[in-house]
Amino acid sequence: MANRPHICHVIYRLDYGGLENGLVNLINRLPVEEWQHTIVCLAGFSDFRARLRPGVEVVECRKQPGQDFALYGRLWRLFRRLRPSILHTRNLATLEAQLAGWCAGVPVRIHGEHGHDVHDLDNQRARYRLLRKLFSSMVDRYVTVSRRLEAYLAKDVGIAAARITRICNGVDTIRFHPRSAPDDRLFAAAPFARTGRVIIGTVGRMQAVKDQLTLARAFVALLDANPHYRAQVALVMIGDGPLRVEVQKILAAADLMDCVWLPGSRDDVPALMREFDVFVLPSLGEGISNTVLEAMACGLPVLACDVGGNGELVVDGETGVLVPRAQPEAMAVALGQYVEDSLLREIHGQNGRRRVEEQFSLDGMVDAYATLYRRALTKQ
Repeated sequence: MANRPHICHVIYRLDYGGLENGLVNLINRLPVEEWQHTIVCLAGFSDFRARLRPGVEVVECRKQPGQDFALYGRLWRLFRRLRPSILHTRNLATLEAQLAGWCAGVPVRIHGEHGHDVHDLDNQRARYRLLRKLFSSMVDRYVTVSRRLEAYLAKDVGIAAARITRICNGVDTIRFHPRSAPDDRLFAAAPFARTGRVIIGTVGRMQAVKDQLTLARAFVALLDANPHYRAQVALVMIGDGPLRVEVQKILAAADLMDCVWLPGSRDDVPALMREFDVFVLPSLGEGISNTVLEAMACGLPVLACDVGGNGELVVDGETGVLVPRAQPEAMAVALGQYVEDSLLREIHGQNGRRRVEEQFSLDGMVDAYATLYRRALTKQ
């Protein structure tokens, strides 16, 4: 195993999130006898690192806020010490690590685009396009998770199509599967009883781009328009972050905390997600959402904002519903349709599970990355 190709994966922070979950799934699934991995975190890590298989080194670079020019030197020295075969950066926040990799002589350099920056939800900022263009000469291959991101790199940034590979995220359909029977024990800490309620749920870090505020306002609008729903529905929002306090304020001001549960970050997401009846993704921007795929694998109908790659996952009217972003009223109307129609929930959920099994398997994603890495190494 001494001659295994060594991949350095550079991310901003190793924490609970879709990109990070996809990275951990990839590393844990790639054959250990074939590949060696190191994760380089520019801004630290949380206990999420415990999900990695043994033997994967995690390095913290302690990036300072703002422009940290000393980071280039730290990365260069790190890459010179590790001597990786492949450098794989992810998203704009890590793209500058390509300069250190190029200077350190890393033979294969790959950059992945997984989503949208909160300051550039529609990829329109000229400064960000210029940054990507400036660093493009140091990148050998690009990976995108959606057609929109692929088109953005090719048409707006000017990357040759032959240098871009699209690999959709995959989901573990064994870990995420439809429930066989409700498990009320999981809701022991909730302020409401699980039995007899339609559970509207979401999972994600509570930060601006995920926009849980819109879901909170939609839930308020739903109960304002239908007061009799108060004993029939509940909202579960799994995750933590800077928006959590504001979400609580919105729901408390409407006197709805007795039918809302905000348990924070959880390690039992698959089990909790199976207890949902409707999954909602209120994001302002997305690449290809892992949580949407996980919800579909659990047999849930998905209500999502029509942004980024969501339309590549959710077939509107067949596996779920797409609504405009940041419009609580439209979201409330769609929620009401699901609350009223259990058959619609069942049909959309079954269609979503079938779609995931056919088109978004985790094994397919892992095989695609292994092929990308092998081909890149043979062409260096």
